[in-house]
Amino acid sequence: MKSKIKHYIKETIYFLIAITIITNLMSLYKAQSLNSAPLNIKSFQLIDNSIYTVKSNKPLLIHFWATWCPTCKLEASNINFLSKHYQVITIAVKSGTDAKIKKYLNAHDYTYKVMNDKDGTLSRKFQISGFPTSFIYDKNKKLVFKEVGYSSTLGLWLRLLWAGMK
Repeated sequence: MKSKIKHYIKETIYFLIAITIITNLMSLYKAQSLNSAPLNIKSFQLIDNSIYTVKSNKPLLIHFWATWCPTCKLEASNINFLSKHYQVITIAVKSGTDAKIKKYLNAHDYTYKVMNDKDGTLSRKFQISGFPTSFIYDKNKKLVFKEVGYSSTLGLWLRLLWAGMK
């Protein structure tokens, strides 16, 4: 009985490692087609009708997501945590009205800054191929990291920390 349990645990670990490798390779492949230009956007109009001006000399995380995206829902708490410590702008793509997005944020106690990309114009400019997609810019607004798919809080935090040192 013990050997069967050990066998199943071993097989599960191998499966999880394989899935992790495949997922990361797919993310790298999808990220190749994303816009890699330096950030030329100075401000964003948020769903609360305020204008957020991008701060110079600080790294920036721009995070594209959607209310209908299951992976985005898994990653949202990571983004919420980071937004309390770093400059973070999130862009809700084709997720409905500002009121619908606000309701979604309130239901989950998310407080990050959100721009509504109702028709996907901004996501096309960034050449988004899947959700979620994250871009990290250094303090000079040069792209230093881009990823399609889930990112852990630790992974994003370390990349933001590194971007702040560049």
